Amino acid sequence: MRRAAARPSLDRDMSHQPVRHSDLRADCTQCAGLCCVALALTASTDFAIDKPAGAPCPNLKHDFRCGIHARLRDGGFPGCTVYDCFGAGQKVTQVTFGGRNWRQEADSGAQMFEVFSVVRLLHELLWYLIEALELAPPLRDDLTRARVDTERLALGSPDSLAELDVIAHRSRINELLLRTSELVRAGVPGTPMNHRGADLTGATLRGADLRGADLRSAYLIAADLREADLTAADLIGADLRDTDLRGADLARSIFLTQMQINAARGDAGTTLPTRLTRPPHWS
Repeated sequence: MRRAAARPSLDRDMSHQPVRHSDLRADCTQCAGLCCVALALTASTDFAIDKPAGAPCPNLKHDFRCGIHARLRDGGFPGCTVYDCFGAGQKVTQVTFGGRNWRQEADSGAQMFEVFSVVRLLHELLWYLIEALELAPPLRDDLTRARVDTERLALGSPDSLAELDVIAHRSRINELLLRTSELVRAGVPGTPMNHRGADLTGATLRGADLRGADLRSAYLIAADLREADLTAADLIGADLRDTDLRGADLARSIFLTQMQINAARGDAGTTLPTRLTRPPHWS
C-alpha cells in the first residue's frame, strides 16, 4: 500500500533552503556508474550494443568511470553524451545508500537501480518546479509546497523510494506546471500555436514565430527550427532529437532541459536560457 505524504506547511517552506538548478547537475565522480548499469541499451545510431537493464556496460571500468568517455560519440555511443540524470546518480550513491555501491552489496543492486529511476524523475520535477517559481508568482504557495514535498520524497529511504507511486506524484505536479505554462503563455500577444503532442518530425519551421507555442510532448525529431523564435514556448517533454536549432532563440523558452539541448543541433547563434550550457558537440 502506498504511504500518503504529509503536506508541508508554508512555515517550513520559508525556512527551508531550496534546491537550485545547480544542485540538479550530474557529478559522475560521486556516482557508482548507475546509469551505465540500470538502463537498458538498444543497438541503434545512439548505442553500438544491446544491453539489458541491470547489466553493466562493457565500457564501465572497475572505478565506475567510462573507459571511452573522451570518444563516446565516435565510438558509437552518442546517446550517452545526451543523457542527463539531473544529479540523481550522486544523490542515490552518496545519500540514499550512504556511499555504498552495487558491487559491494550485490543483494541491494536491484533496489539501487529501481531507486535511481525514481529519484531521477523526482529531480526532473524539481528542475521544472524551480523554474515555475520564477515564472508564476501567483502560484508561489502551491509551487513552494510542491517543491518542498518533492525534495522530501527524494531524500527518503531506499524502501520508501521503492514504494513511492512516483507516477501519481508526477501527475499532481504536472497540473501545477500546466497552470504555470498557461499563465506565462497568456502574456504573449496574438494566438500562440497549439502543437501539444503533435508529430512535427522533419517539419520545416525555419524562422517560424513560435512565441508562446504549446509544444509539450511534441515530436520535433529532425525538424528545421533554424532562426525560429521560441520565446515563452512550452517545451516540456518535447522530443528534440536531431532538431536543427541553429540561430534559434530559446533564451526565454520554458521547461527546457539540458538533455533536450544535448540531443539537438545548434551553433553559436543559438541562444539558450542561462541555466543551460552549450553542448561541446555543437562546435
